[in-house]
Amino acid sequence: MQALNKPTLFVSLLACFCLAFSPIKVRAETPEEWVKLGQRVHGGFGTYIALGIRIGLDAKERLKAQPRDLDVTYQDGANSPCPCVVDGIMIATVATPGQNSLRVLPSKTNAGLFGVVVIKHKKTGESLRYTIPNSAKVLLDDWNNGKKGIERYDAVMKAPQASLFQIEE
Repeated sequence: MQALNKPTLFVSLLACFCLAFSPIKVRAETPEEWVKLGQRVHGGFGTYIALGIRIGLDAKERLKAQPRDLDVTYQDGANSPCPCVVDGIMIATVATPGQNSLRVLPSKTNAGLFGVVVIKHKKTGESLRYTIPNSAKVLLDDWNNGKKGIERYDAVMKAPQASLFQIEE
């Protein structure tokens, strides 16, 4: 085997270093990719995950944020069966507990709400508050029972925003 000369070795090592330490972007481009990513992260794909993706994408757009720019706090409602919505928000915003940029509060919000999400842009300080009413749960559960994967995603993405959440700046 022939030895590499110093310039070739340097360029090869530099290329390996750049590939190894470049930021990896986690994103989905198509509905099918969102469903697949949601299944992998959460262990299944339901409408609560789709709602989280919709909220996360909406916040990224409104706050003009890049991955890792957002800080998320989620609080379940008293009648919410689980904080599954936050898994969808996590994959859409790339905020994670490991980065200390995503938290699920242990306390419950008031009984009239399914959940509350506060998403803040770390650099600008701008924030949005998403309030999910209990009435959204009825829609989400119905779609979970009658649909699968991509159909669940489409139902949530096509539903009127007001039927799923309200936004306050």
